[in-house]
Amino acid sequence: MGNLVAETSDTTKADQNDRKRQRRSSPRADNRRQQLLEAAADLFSVKGYAGTSIRDIADVVGMLPGSMYYHFRSKEELLLAVHGEGVRLIMDAVNHALEQAPGDPWARLEAAACAHLKGLLTGGKFSMVVTPEFSRSIEEPLRGALIEERNRYEQIFRDLIDALPLPEDVSRSYLRLSLLGSLNWVVNWYRPDGDDPETIASRMLDLLKRPLQKPAN
Repeated sequence: MGNLVAETSDTTKADQNDRKRQRRSSPRADNRRQQLLEAAADLFSVKGYAGTSIRDIADVVGMLPGSMYYHFRSKEELLLAVHGEGVRLIMDAVNHALEQAPGDPWARLEAAACAHLKGLLTGGKFSMVVTPEFSRSIEEPLRGALIEERNRYEQIFRDLIDALPLPEDVSRSYLRLSLLGSLNWVVNWYRPDGDDPETIASRMLDLLKRPLQKPAN
């Protein structure tokens, strides 16, 4: 009898866990989660991470603050999810651009640079959260987690620059940092009535490319 009670108890707990997983994966739960991500991205980019409270985010989506923990265990976990979504969106855009790009290494780097900058400038709510400027305001160890995720994305540019026909004395690391640093800084001065993101990215890359090209014989 004791074993039967224990087995029944274990089965009940398993059923309860299954129901919890089903609720979390339901369309309504997924929709509320996405609403929280979008609200948090919006508030983080305007008020900063420290200046945004759980109540602020919950108020935007019409939710009680305590209910948010059904979707995210903490504010830190929510930030990681927002940052991850932002990185994913830009990475998808860059990978799509590379699928359409020709085989020339410089042309492929240009395609990636254009997609990267367009994602930052027109990517909506999530774009500002993935910039290095935003992560500088975050304390460790959370900041380290954001940088690690961004570094995984930047591997795309490491591979593209490794494929370039460059002189042996050129630092590929400095070239990557110069390019991405220039592109990321555009968010501070970009105006929609000026050059479009693709033009800006192409011209920035050209400034770096010209001194590195071997003169024609």
